[in-house]
Amino acid sequence: MFKRKSIYILLIFIMLLVYFAFTKDKNQELGQEIVDLSKLEMPKMDKMSKEISLDVNLHSSNAILVNLDENKILMDKSSDEIIYPASLTKIMTVLVAIENIPNLQDRMVLTNEIFNNLYEENASMAGFLPNEELTLEDLLYGSMLPSGGEASIGLAEYITGSERKFVKLMNEKAQQLGMENTHFMNATGLHHPDHFTSVKDISLLLQYALKNNKFRDVYTAKRYSMKPTNLHPEGITFTSSMFKKMNSGDLPGGEIIGGKTGYTDKAGLCLASLATIYKQEYILVTVGAKGNHRTEQYNITDAFSVYSKI
Repeated sequence: MFKRKSIYILLIFIMLLVYFAFTKDKNQELGQEIVDLSKLEMPKMDKMSKEISLDVNLHSSNAILVNLDENKILMDKSSDEIIYPASLTKIMTVLVAIENIPNLQDRMVLTNEIFNNLYEENASMAGFLPNEELTLEDLLYGSMLPSGGEASIGLAEYITGSERKFVKLMNEKAQQLGMENTHFMNATGLHHPDHFTSVKDISLLLQYALKNNKFRDVYTAKRYSMKPTNLHPEGITFTSSMFKKMNSGDLPGGEIIGGKTGYTDKAGLCLASLATIYKQEYILVTVGAKGNHRTEQYNITDAFSVYSKI
């Protein structure tokens, strides 16, 4: 009896080892790196930050600049203040989608219902059509690069069956990451009084998200060409809304390598960007710049002004 019990225990132990090994390999296949959330803390402001802040006259009402390599905040302008994120929301949408999709080549059809409210709200769109069959990877790039609302809701519905249920996953992830001033109401960033965050929280989100290889690929892509579909026989090529508005990403000692723009009347011009300068990486999150899609892009102007001071 004792020997039989010992054999059962040994078999259970072996099965657990196989399970965890498989899970680890699966995460690596998806480009997901395991992150210790207990070590994900907001870096402390150092003496240099005040000097840099005084040297830059920002158009944006809120901003935070973080050196990822040294884990330091170099600039802080009302970073804890509650703000509306507009399409910076899609950073969370894409991250949560990536973490919940086993196979990015799986396909789905965008239903008519996905488009109705987006047309009414004059939301930014990727250019997909009702009843178009697409890969989930197409939807990731369609959500991030041209900021397509239909792509974001398509991802939400594929993963949880509805945008409302998907938003619960977004809010759960925000809590896990310590985003204390954040609450999401939708997957697109369309304005809602209870849909808010802070630039500090967005920087925390990016610190985590950029450790995911697939997220980094999507976030730093300048363009993406998708294969032909049932409604676009020649496919579609997306260009990043940030790079589209920049003549060049070149900076003194480096370049801007990725980013996500956002805009609503309430949020102003927003930008969460990633730059490499003198072989170190920096995150800059800004919101609340005056202007719109037809004016000078003061969010991008601010990015160049700040990065050029490093």
